[in-house]
Amino acid sequence: MNDYPRIILKKGRDVSLRHGHPWVFSGALAAVEGKPAPGDVVLAADAGGRPLGLGFFNTGSIAFRLLTDDANARIDAGFWRQRIERALALRRLVVPPETDAFRLVNAEGDGMPGLVCDRYGGCLVMTIGTAGMEKWRETLIGLLAEMVGPVGIYERSEGRSRQLEGLSDRIGPAWGEIPAAAEIRENGLRFEVDPIAGQKTGFFLDQRVNREIVGALSRGAAVLNCFSYTGAFSVYAARGGAERVVSVEASAAANEIARRNLVRNGFSPERHPVLTANVFDYFRETEEDFDLIVLDPPAFAKSRKDVARSARGYKEINLQAARRLREGGVLATFSCSNPVGEELFAKIVLGAVRDAGKAAQVLRVLGAGPDHPVNLAHPEGRYLKGLLLRLNTG
Repeated sequence: MNDYPRIILKKGRDVSLRHGHPWVFSGALAAVEGKPAPGDVVLAADAGGRPLGLGFFNTGSIAFRLLTDDANARIDAGFWRQRIERALALRRLVVPPETDAFRLVNAEGDGMPGLVCDRYGGCLVMTIGTAGMEKWRETLIGLLAEMVGPVGIYERSEGRSRQLEGLSDRIGPAWGEIPAAAEIRENGLRFEVDPIAGQKTGFFLDQRVNREIVGALSRGAAVLNCFSYTGAFSVYAARGGAERVVSVEASAAANEIARRNLVRNGFSPERHPVLTANVFDYFRETEEDFDLIVLDPPAFAKSRKDVARSARGYKEINLQAARRLREGGVLATFSCSNPVGEELFAKIVLGAVRDAGKAAQVLRVLGAGPDHPVNLAHPEGRYLKGLLLRLNTG
């Protein structure tokens, strides 16, 4: 047995951990033995003292994040090397040819809670969101540089998750040379990415498979891409043979990149217009109908207190989209709001469709691609929810 500090769980509060859920909340703790600091590795044990696994300790709401159920393991550089190699092996299996941009490490989904790392060609962009991973930062940077061989690693560790872990933001170069802009390839298409100032880590890598699906349904269609950011769904739709793709995005800077992305892939922004507008305003003002509409908004709900307000927003955009779809049209609608669960999202969309006087056939339930794996026991990791629907009247 190792000599890590221990946390003892209350009687009956070990069930979820035994079933594989990687979090223990502070209310489940009966005792803390030793003096672990936030981010230290501790051994979790049940009320009878039986070991349950090793993980990161913290004094906040999430008191324990599981790393391994092997109580005799050593959490050292060799442990992280094995985890990164396992993550790389998965990407070698699931990332398609002619694609050099994908998620390399997906936090709990890869057994590394708090670490997200995306690859953009020769550049890596990493985010550290937990106090435990913060303590291993230098080791992780060194291993990623050695094992992946990038030209540079840029860090974008920021946001609410770090605040909850008692960490300040850190943004800037972490290793090597960082290009101001990068060109990536995804299924043979080329996109401009800003890993320093772009949303998330520069590009919505989680939507790759869904972009393929939309592209395959676009032949001869009039397509509307809402919250289009830098136009990735639009480029796929154009390649799929869409007659016309309209992209609507509030950011003028993102729209400039979207136009360049259309051009660099051989498509005309005149035929496929990119509009700078608020999506809600656009729906109120347009009279154009479409065969396929994509709704991929930013997260409307950052926490549980935002759920009711976000539900109204999701219902409104889905209602307006349903009204603007032609008979038999297809709606690809998404939510990346973690507090809005799949069941609630489906109910919101159903309400919007019914209020539009239509019925919906579910063609597919959508989510992030396989380079964004999720622990089966950790549904909180499935943040991206989506539905592919065919809408008809009567």
